[in-house]
Amino acid sequence: MALALHLVTLGVADVEASAAFYERLGLLRSTQSVPGSVAFFQVGPMVLSVFGRADLAADAQVADSRPGFSGVTLANNVESPEAVIALVETAVAAGARLVRAPEKAFWGGFTAYFADPDGHLWEVAHNPHWRFDESGMVRLPD
Repeated sequence: MALALHLVTLGVADVEASAAFYERLGLLRSTQSVPGSVAFFQVGPMVLSVFGRADLAADAQVADSRPGFSGVTLANNVESPEAVIALVETAVAAGARLVRAPEKAFWGGFTAYFADPDGHLWEVAHNPHWRFDESGMVRLPD
């Protein structure tokens, strides 16, 4: 059996507030969500969920230590620098905090970062070296 990634769960302070933020970004809350407890969103072939931070830590049987930077970012690759700017503007209008303004990246692309209401970092990037397949999925070069 091969390792696969199907679900990303974000531990959040307020499930309903976080779910509303992601809805303002255009995601549709699944009927599998449980109000006040967990919200699920289909994001391409993956699922994004928001779950109470303390409950998520308890579920994993770890301490809820709340570091300043978790060492994890989420990323959304888009087709152009203009699409980076547009998505970041949408996120900020929905309640995100701009962390890094859109700009040319040292690796030849175009990138920006925003934080959701709980501080989870999202990178929005255009990588001219990557392509999208017909389903909209990023396909790395061989």
